[in-house]
Amino acid sequence: MAIKPAPFALLTAFVCLGSSASAQQTTPPAPSTPQETRSPQGLPPQTPEQQKAPATQQGTLQTSPQNIPSGQAHGSVRISLDEAIQKALQNNHTLKAARTTIQQNEAQEITANLRPNPTLTVDSQFLPIFQPSQFTADYINTIAQFDVGVSYLFERGKKRQHRLQAAEDATAETKATVTDNERTLAFNVASQFLTTQLAESSLDLALQDMKSFQNTVDISEERYKAGDISEVDYLKIKLQLLQFQSDVSMAQLAKTQALVGLRQLLGYQTVPEDFDVTGDFDYRPVGMKLEDLQAQALQNRPDYRAAVLGVTAAKSQYELAKANGKVDITGTADYDHVSAVSTASFFGSLQIPIFNRNQGEIARTNYAINQAQELQLAASDQVMSDVLNAYEGVRENDQIIALYRGGYLDASQKTRDITEYSYKRGAASLLDFLDAERSYRATQLAYRQSLAAYLTAVEQLREAVGTRSLQ
Repeated sequence: MAIKPAPFALLTAFVCLGSSASAQQTTPPAPSTPQETRSPQGLPPQTPEQQKAPATQQGTLQTSPQNIPSGQAHGSVRISLDEAIQKALQNNHTLKAARTTIQQNEAQEITANLRPNPTLTVDSQFLPIFQPSQFTADYINTIAQFDVGVSYLFERGKKRQHRLQAAEDATAETKATVTDNERTLAFNVASQFLTTQLAESSLDLALQDMKSFQNTVDISEERYKAGDISEVDYLKIKLQLLQFQSDVSMAQLAKTQALVGLRQLLGYQTVPEDFDVTGDFDYRPVGMKLEDLQAQALQNRPDYRAAVLGVTAAKSQYELAKANGKVDITGTADYDHVSAVSTASFFGSLQIPIFNRNQGEIARTNYAINQAQELQLAASDQVMSDVLNAYEGVRENDQIIALYRGGYLDASQKTRDITEYSYKRGAASLLDFLDAERSYRATQLAYRQSLAAYLTAVEQLREAVGTRSLQ
């Protein structure tokens, strides 16, 4: 007497099934005509002319990520990439903190341009403090002595002008450095924005696949009730739905995490909690030559400009050091009243530069010029290397995208659709259908990841060149 297996035992057996199960379960293929072959489920059958159309003309709108119908809920506020970058440049707290260094340097310019303050000296001598009886007007006029003097430091060698020039050059270098921080922030925002778009596109794909497979589960249930398929096959299909539901949950989590990371870069209070992104997530070719990009980078890159300004600032420090080696003169003018006589005195003093002529600082700043020049050359090499690496990254990812768009996307979709069509009519096995479904999902997801890698490489090229426009 045969015993019918329980559903739990069937599920356990399905987990243990491997590739050998395809050999154990075969279904005689049913003949089908080319006119019956159709692409996505629910659309009319393709005509022979549509089937003969080139791959580049078929399925383009179906496989482009931005053209897939979205079943997910979007936030009330949706921002584009350009808007995200502008918000980050205006509200990012780390960048705001860096910008205060410019204000600090401008305050140092004020300090550098200040002249020395004059010194006031007042003294009184020979006062009869311990003999108060002699404290008379005649004694004060004839015996006591009073002095009032003003002294001033006269700087030589144009020290104040050199201090101001050095401070202004340091401010210019700081401004270029802050601009480079803006360049880096723009790339980070663009990269995180693309990560969010990838997560959104993957979620759309997961929702679309789950909806399509749910339809397959519903049809399989009807076939099972009608006796067209076994309970084992029906349970296998129903169990496979769990993978689609898991894909949707993981995609939702990835999008949420990507939006949180983007919100941190934009400024947490800048956008509402339920904000979302908008914009095309599609292939955009880049056609500039490497030599043009490298020449443009040397003109635009703020870090290279900061290195050039660093040489100028080092030379200003050298000139200031030489000016500080000049000896300053202190002049003093005194008014004296003693013995009923009022007189004036004038003094001048200066150091004799026998030992200290600021030789050490002059030598140090001279070596600092050499250091700044080497750093400028290193920055130039870095710019050229960054552009070359980014350019090659765009080229390699562009070739990968071309492979997908050249036919692999359409091939995976057609294979899935034909196998699904055949399975629903009993002309293909269950494992063939599930394998085609997995291959389709893997190909579509890999294409989206490759597209995100390509767009990220383009953003790296923009960062390397130092401009958002690559035209």
